[in-house]
Amino acid sequence: MMKVLAVCLGNICRSPAAQGILEHLAREKGLDLQVESSGTAAYHVGKLPDARSIKILKSVGIDITQQRARQVCVEDFNEFDWIVAMDSENLTNLKHIQPLNSKAKVVMFGRYRNGIDFGEVDDPYYGGDLGFEAMKDQLFTIAEDFLANAYE
Repeated sequence: MMKVLAVCLGNICRSPAAQGILEHLAREKGLDLQVESSGTAAYHVGKLPDARSIKILKSVGIDITQQRARQVCVEDFNEFDWIVAMDSENLTNLKHIQPLNSKAKVVMFGRYRNGIDFGEVDDPYYGGDLGFEAMKDQLFTIAEDFLANAYE
């Protein structure tokens, strides 16, 4: 089983959406994958994902209402095979707390392997519904590619 931790800032928009999408696609493909999400900040610990993330994923049959925000912890770096950041700022934060010789590959989700660049996943929190739609579409693209290549 491969274990993936999706990380954004507050763990209420991008990373819970990435978790839901990865879980959904893994089920469809019959992959043995465990996914969690977290934030580099503790702003929303214990809260549901943002209502707009819930809504946009519900529109494609994905329910993320069982998720609750949590903050990334040092133990995550040895618990997960992959820790995927949604943007370079969160990647930098993760690299600062990553213990030496930890197990996890810590990468930006949109640039998890050489030769590909799906870009950063923009934080839609302060925008409108179109930002959440764009986030969903980008996360589906990245997740499809990740699942097709990360098991190599």
